[in-house]
Amino acid sequence: MEYTRLGSTGTTVSQLCFGTWRFGRETGGVVETDREEAHDLLDAAWERGINFIDTANVYGNPNGTSEEYIGEWLEDYDREDFVIASKVYFPFDGRGEPGPNDSGLGRKHIRAQIEGTLDRLDTDYLDLYYIHRWDEHSDIEETLSTLDDLVRAGKVHHLGASTMAAWQLTKALWKSDVEDYERFEVTQPLFHAGYRDDVKDYLDVCADQDIAVCPYSPLAGGFLTGKYERTDDDDPTAFEGPEGARGSLSDRFEDFYLSERGWHVLDELRAVADELDATPAQVALRWLIEQPDITCVPIVGARTVDQLDENVGAADISLSDDQFNRIVSARYGDDGERWGHRE
Repeated sequence: MEYTRLGSTGTTVSQLCFGTWRFGRETGGVVETDREEAHDLLDAAWERGINFIDTANVYGNPNGTSEEYIGEWLEDYDREDFVIASKVYFPFDGRGEPGPNDSGLGRKHIRAQIEGTLDRLDTDYLDLYYIHRWDEHSDIEETLSTLDDLVRAGKVHHLGASTMAAWQLTKALWKSDVEDYERFEVTQPLFHAGYRDDVKDYLDVCADQDIAVCPYSPLAGGFLTGKYERTDDDDPTAFEGPEGARGSLSDRFEDFYLSERGWHVLDELRAVADELDATPAQVALRWLIEQPDITCVPIVGARTVDQLDENVGAADISLSDDQFNRIVSARYGDDGERWGHRE
C-alpha cells in the first residue's frame, strides 16, 4: 500500500479508504455486517496497509452502531495509527425517535453529535469531520463557525463536505476565507468512471483549491466489478447478475448506476483489465487513484476479506496514459468537454 497527503492538509493516508456503512446495517431484518465480521474486516484492512477509516453517526441500526464497532476494535490498537472520519447531518435515531433538533447543521445538533460520535468511537478527536449533506435550513455561517470551534477545541482536525453542488462548496469556501474559519479540506462526492452525471464543475473547484476527493461508491454499487451483463442493447437498465447480488435487489442500482455511459466504460475497464492481468474493479479504483488534477482516495466498502483483497490489488497496478485516457474517452465519447484527460 502506498500513501498520499490528504489534499493540502498535513495528514497522510492510504491510497484507499475503508468504508463502514454496512456495519450494523439491517436489510430485511438481517444485519449485513455484524460486530465480529466488522472487526475481522478492520483487522484485514489494517494488515493490508489501510489506515484511513470512514464512518458516520447514522451508520447502523440503531444509528451509531458502526461507530461503536470501530471504537471497540480500536481498544486493541494505537489510535494514533489511524485517520478516522465521521459525519453529521441526517436525523439520528441512536437515542430513540429523532426529535426536532436531531438533524441538520445547526449549532445544537452539531455539538450534540460530535460528543456522541467521540464517545462511541472512544476517542478524544476525529481526524476528519464531514457535513453529510448541505443544509438549506441552516445558515452556512452558523455551521462553519460551529465546526471551526470544534477544530479550535481540538475535537476535530480537518473538515470535509459530502455531496453538494459546486456553487455550494464555493460559497462555503468563500465564507471560510472571509470570516477566517477552518475550511473544507476534503470532499466526498458520488464519483466513479461510469457515473451517469458529469461532476466536472465540482471537481474543478476541488482541483483549483487543492481539496482532496474521497468518492463513495467508486465501483458503482458493484456494477464496475464486471459481474453484471447487459441483456438488451436498447435498454441500459436491462441486466442480469449473480443470484442474490445487490444490484438485483435495489431500485437505486438502476437509477444511479445503469446508463449507456456506464456500459461503455465497463467494456473499456474489462479490456484494460485483460491487458494488465487485473480485474475491472481494480482498474476502476486505479483510474480514480491516478486522477491527474486531484488527490483522489476511493472509499471501498468490501463485505468480505476476499473482496477487500481484490480492492487492495488496485495498489499493485498502474495505468499507462493510453489506458487511462481510453477510459476517459469511453466516459465522454465525442464530447469535447472532458475532465481528467492525461497528457
